[in-house]
Amino acid sequence: MTKDNRRSVKPPAVRHEEIVRAARALFAEQGVRATTFQQVADRVGVTRGLVYHYVGDMDTLVEQVVDASIADFAADVRRWDAARRPGDIDGAVLGAIALVRRHVRPEGTPAAPRFDDVATSQQYLDRAIEAVVDTLEETTIPAYAARHAIEIAHVRETFVVLVHGLVALVRSQPGTPDDVLATIVRQTLRLATPDPAAG
Repeated sequence: MTKDNRRSVKPPAVRHEEIVRAARALFAEQGVRATTFQQVADRVGVTRGLVYHYVGDMDTLVEQVVDASIADFAADVRRWDAARRPGDIDGAVLGAIALVRRHVRPEGTPAAPRFDDVATSQQYLDRAIEAVVDTLEETTIPAYAARHAIEIAHVRETFVVLVHGLVALVRSQPGTPDDVLATIVRQTLRLATPDPAAG
């Protein structure tokens, strides 16, 4: 970065987003423990003091990266829901599986968040799944219920267990075929038989 870039003045919200984005990229490349404020500053093209000014300490920066990652996951769920074709259950299930694969990659994949300690990793996972299920409760579940009977009890809890299970399976066995994952989703949610006249 040139000195001119280092001295450019940007609105606080823009600068803060740049810092969080740089930290996310560094965490994905090398993990949290190996990332320093100086590396984040260098990536953004600002001084280390400015990074401290915006985020305070590494714990706060990690929390903000967790928040940003969760927000992206929930926004992706909303985009997936908006793109679904009513009645195309199989298409929706396969789209949901692709979404999970995008956000939950096996450890060591370049774009995956690498939270080095178990507590932060578990916090990210738990909060991300809660946000995803919250989004499904606002969008997909009522839309499905408007067309089909929901055949499961404890709907929210079932979705939490299902999403946790899909995440664990995709992480630990990334080669699991989509049709196997789709069958698990269909069986768990007791989804309606596809309607040949749908669409």
